[in-house]
Amino acid sequence: MTDTPGVASGPTTPAPAATTLGELRASGVVFQPVKSEIRTNLLARLGRGEPSLPGMVGFEETVLPEVERALIAGHDLVLLGERGQGKTRLIRTLVGLLDEWTPVLTGSELNEHPLAPISVWAHRRIAEHGDATPVSWLHRSERFGEKLATPDTSVGDLIGDVDPIKVAEGRTLGDPETVHYGLVPRTNRGIFSVNELPDLAERIQVALLNVLEERDIQIRGYRVRLPLDLLLVASANPEDYTNRGRIITPLKDRFGAEVRTHYPIELTDEIRLLHQEAHTIWHGQGQGLLGAPIVPEHLVEIIARFTRLVRESSHVDQRSGVSARFAIAGLETVAASAVRRAAIAGETRPVARVVDLPSVVPASRGKVEFADASSDNDDDRELEILDHLLRQATAQTFRARCAGLDLSGLQEHFTGGETVESGELVSAPALLGQLGTIPKLAELLGRLGVPEGEHTSEQAAAAVEFALEGLYLTRRLAKDTDGGRTVYGA
Repeated sequence: MTDTPGVASGPTTPAPAATTLGELRASGVVFQPVKSEIRTNLLARLGRGEPSLPGMVGFEETVLPEVERALIAGHDLVLLGERGQGKTRLIRTLVGLLDEWTPVLTGSELNEHPLAPISVWAHRRIAEHGDATPVSWLHRSERFGEKLATPDTSVGDLIGDVDPIKVAEGRTLGDPETVHYGLVPRTNRGIFSVNELPDLAERIQVALLNVLEERDIQIRGYRVRLPLDLLLVASANPEDYTNRGRIITPLKDRFGAEVRTHYPIELTDEIRLLHQEAHTIWHGQGQGLLGAPIVPEHLVEIIARFTRLVRESSHVDQRSGVSARFAIAGLETVAASAVRRAAIAGETRPVARVVDLPSVVPASRGKVEFADASSDNDDDRELEILDHLLRQATAQTFRARCAGLDLSGLQEHFTGGETVESGELVSAPALLGQLGTIPKLAELLGRLGVPEGEHTSEQAAAAVEFALEGLYLTRRLAKDTDGGRTVYGA
């Protein structure tokens, strides 16, 4: 089984031994509704001092307490927030609060608990087999269902419809067993998520009213009474209330809690998120001549600051937001640029440098919606805005990390008219060879988090290039850029 990102991974303990209803009763298992199960496990985690929803960065003091209160209260909930704020990740992480294993009647389409059957089929099966009724065990990773709401989603997709094949087999139209159940009832005894709920047509949203309040379903006039046992969670962008669609008022009223998400508030959270989510080591990397790429901490900080500046920019459509994927993709692009240089220039260990940062701009432009973008002629202007914000982020990081550091020795190298050429394909030895002995290099490396005596020439080149760029941005050096070629001088 392939694990869904954010959903609890596969089994860590073997399933219990009971395989029949009689053995299940003898083992002492009792039926517990899903919301009660989640509440019990959540309170146990909180009591042990463990994170309630591991991996949710920056929500510890804001979003998570609201979610925890909603789950303890047994409420279905809707998460509101701009794109890329981790709503889907949060929803999928809820699966970890389910018991690792739960018993189900073998063959049940509705994952029915053997001690609390809800369908005609289940009651008949137990009546026929008694304590010998077969029982299976369902792992929590299989107790999650989700649907991305689209305008073409039907009631049949979510709730169910008449199955013509079952009718053709001889059953009458009034027989509940002629129903083909949709995604919601098939997630009974679990968690069901509707992503981008406002995109669901209003007449389809009506079909969820009974699920949320009466906990049953209605299919084409059938009198189907199914007391579904599930937690329903939805996500939406606040702008969707007025743009693409809206959540109908009766449905909003039936959600027990509405929780607003947000982008990371603190820079440290933005950096933590990048470290957690960015994939900078790829399958097969390190199996050849190149080792895994290193992205120095000062470059991670630049990407984080750049993302925050783009979010705050008056040129960017604030209603759309700037997804966390903007920063993640940017960091991955920087790492890829370093690997490309190492492969071409013959470096043994790829280390990202300042010269790799410009590659982020064209790669990430499609992730930003600019305000007042009216024509294709605005493309150059958008690139200029992103370039400016990237330089600003670099300058902020330089001031934060190198404040008070004496770089006059490095600056003096240029007093006689010398220049230093760098570029996306200039190797670390080639860059350092132009400078000779670099005064206070160890102190510079220490400021950038490289342990003394453990640095490589590639890490030294990354530190020196950052210092050169910082001197340029603070107007102590000049810089000339032509394509992929960069020349620093007095």
